Amino acid sequence: MLKRLTLLLIAALVILPSLTGCGYNQIQKNEEGVFAAWADVEATYQRRSDLIPNLVETVKAYAAHEKDTLLEVTAARASVGKTQINPGDLNDPAAMAKFQQAQGALSGALSKLLVVVERYPDLKANQNFLDLQHQLEGTENRISVARQRYNQAVQTFNSSIRTFPNNLTNKFLLKLERKEPFQAEAGAEKAPKVKF
Repeated sequence: MLKRLTLLLIAALVILPSLTGCGYNQIQKNEEGVFAAWADVEATYQRRSDLIPNLVETVKAYAAHEKDTLLEVTAARASVGKTQINPGDLNDPAAMAKFQQAQGALSGALSKLLVVVERYPDLKANQNFLDLQHQLEGTENRISVARQRYNQAVQTFNSSIRTFPNNLTNKFLLKLERKEPFQAEAGAEKAPKVKF
């Protein structure tokens, strides 16, 4: 009996230190980092979405006959509102692509709206419009930073579930799948052509 107890104690002393290196807690921490970074991405997109109605109304007051562009922006914003990703879908490439496509369409519609604005000197000088435009530009920068931080969190998480000994912990205990990073949209490698 004493021999058996001694062997169990020795086995526990040998096994316990190795368990601290299994990565269970680190994998959990890294996944929570991905979820937090994703929440930041969503928050910055929501900020942009909240600015759009004010921007559209301001432009509408000056450029009522630019109805098609205003409708396109409004439709793109509505599409973005329908295309949401919950944290459980962050490992689904199709869901991420659909989300990025909707956000890209909104970015394109906003770009078109800002081109329309160039035709209206009074609108370009309107303080409300200028404030909204600056807020929108700042938000686009925030979106870029949030995407970068999300991708860094995804890289850390994906590395943590693929490297030894964490990969064994993930394979046998957690069974977590790698998360999808943001990727450039198709055609993003080509510089846009500016024509006057």
